[in-house]
Amino acid sequence: MIARWIAGLSAAALAAACHAAPVDANTATQAELETVAAIGPAIAQAILDERRHGAFKDWQQLIHRVRGIGPHNAARLSAEGLTVDGASYRGTTPARKKKDEAAR
Repeated sequence: MIARWIAGLSAAALAAACHAAPVDANTATQAELETVAAIGPAIAQAILDERRHGAFKDWQQLIHRVRGIGPHNAARLSAEGLTVDGASYRGTTPARKKKDEAAR
């Protein structure tokens, strides 16, 4: 029983350690991009394809150039550890924006 509990803690610690390392869209390999939750082979390849045309200056450029990544997905990917030129996404999602406007 105790061995299972320790094994469970070890797995949780390993998952947390894997999630903690940021992955930059400008430097990551396909395999590294795919370690970010919600990035599968298609999105990873789309990022790599667009990166061949030049590095992403910021999140807005990534959103504009990579089909399948919008503000909502950018916020989610950033929360999962994706960065662009070392920066996390700072935009608001459309749902959050509407909620903020309704509160005014």
